[in-house]
Amino acid sequence: MNNILKKICEDKKLEIEILKNKCSLNSLKKLLSDKIIKRDFQSNIVNSSIEKKNFIIGEIKKSSPSAGEIINSYEPVEIAKIYERAGVKAISILTEKNYFKGEIDHLSFIKQNTNIPILRKDFIIDEYQLYESKVYQADVVLLIVSILNDNQLNKFLEIANDLNLDCIIETHDESEIKRALKLNYPILGINNRNLKNLKTDINNSADLFRSISKDYTVIAESGIKSSADIKMYNDLGIFNFLIGESILRSNDYSTFIKKLLNHG
Repeated sequence: MNNILKKICEDKKLEIEILKNKCSLNSLKKLLSDKIIKRDFQSNIVNSSIEKKNFIIGEIKKSSPSAGEIINSYEPVEIAKIYERAGVKAISILTEKNYFKGEIDHLSFIKQNTNIPILRKDFIIDEYQLYESKVYQADVVLLIVSILNDNQLNKFLEIANDLNLDCIIETHDESEIKRALKLNYPILGINNRNLKNLKTDINNSADLFRSISKDYTVIAESGIKSSADIKMYNDLGIFNFLIGESILRSNDYSTFIKKLLNHG
């Protein structure tokens, strides 16, 4: 890790220590409730791939280190409602506050106002964040291979399973995919954006997908801007996508999503 990714994780570690002083892990665990309804992400996205139907995870974020401020008047719940009506099958919400201007309580707000699975998108480096994700009603969490060692990945998957949280194992290059495959977890994300230098190449998912067994469900992430991009991926056999910035920068979220889903 270097540059921006290293700085984000260093700041995240400090943030978590502050949170633990306010609410210990044991106290956080006491907030877990059987009343939290889990929405099924894993089987839905796996079945979508089998049936060759496009499955878009619509991402909601106010800003990012690569794009700067994306939305001035940020109303994540209203955006989520539009996404769902337009045909998005899951919602990714950025909860990282220092670099993406996110808030963790957006998870529960959106959960209460939609009917589709909610993904917590953050830089998860501590088991505390998994329990936190469950308390705030996430259905899915993102585990980024480049910021976790193999022991952490295995441990976090075990905890997520105990908490009934689905996961996306995010990779970016061949070495990370090799590590991810050893986990035997069925859902792999391939990020087209290099988190270390923020450069994006939409061919990254296409190139790496060829080396992955059909037993895995693959999600192409970042930099997808057009129905032509979707068609290119479909022709290769990729039907799952995490898309945020291009939707958020469009003049009409609903129309843009429908064009992506139907190849324009």
